[in-house]
Formats: sequence, structure tokens, C-alpha cells
Amino acid sequence: MSTASAPRPAFSYSQGVVHRGCLYVAGQVPRDPVTGGVPDTFSDQARRALDNLAAVADAAGGSLHDALRVGVYLASLASIDELDAIYAEYFVEPYPVRTTIEAGLRGYLIEVDAIIAVPEGEEEGE
Repeated sequence: MSTASAPRPAFSYSQGVVHRGCLYVAGQVPRDPVTGGVPDTFSDQARRALDNLAAVADAAGGSLHDALRVGVYLASLASIDELDAIYAEYFVEPYPVRTTIEAGLRGYLIEVDAIIAVPEGEEEGE
């Protein structure tokens, strides 16, 4: 599945795939889907990446409130406290399980992927 509300994949992968009631969302970077621009600050990049994640969820009939698992990849773990404050604006309790790791990101300070529960009948191809 794909949506114009999130950046087009840069390589050979889908923005998301729905299977058996779960949406598997590919890593979303902080690239604006319209302009292609990337914000300068970590907080703006985090919000843009999470907005892109939400756009893919919405396109599949889901919501970040239905997230089961989130993977967060940071250029530096020094940003984890700032991330956590922003993250709490996008997700609700009980929060999804989360893994946060430092990663060698190319040109970004953050990337986020997720597994999100979606309503039955939203299977790819239906």
C-alpha cells in the first residue's frame, strides 16, 4: 500500500503492508512528502517522521493509537529525552512496545517504523 501523504520510498520497498490485521510500516524518515525537504532540528525531524508514520497508518485505516510495536532509530542516543517528550504527543497509554537504538542514519537524525493493528478487511488487495 502507499500514500502520497508520506514520502515515496527511496529504494525497492513498500510504505506499508497489511497482513492478518496488522500493518507493517517501513521506516519513515523526516522528509516532507510534498517538498522533499528535511527539517534542521531534531524535534522538527521527529515530528515529521512521526507525521509520516501516522499518514501511512491512516491510509491503511489505522491510527498510531493502535500501534503495537514501534522501532526508533536515532543518529545519537543523546536525543532520547527529547524524543520521549515528542513521542508521548503521538501515542497514548498503554504505549506500544518500543525499541530505540542508535543507528548510522544517512542524512537524518531519526527514522521510525511500526506494527499497527488495523480493522479486519483492510488486507492488501481487498
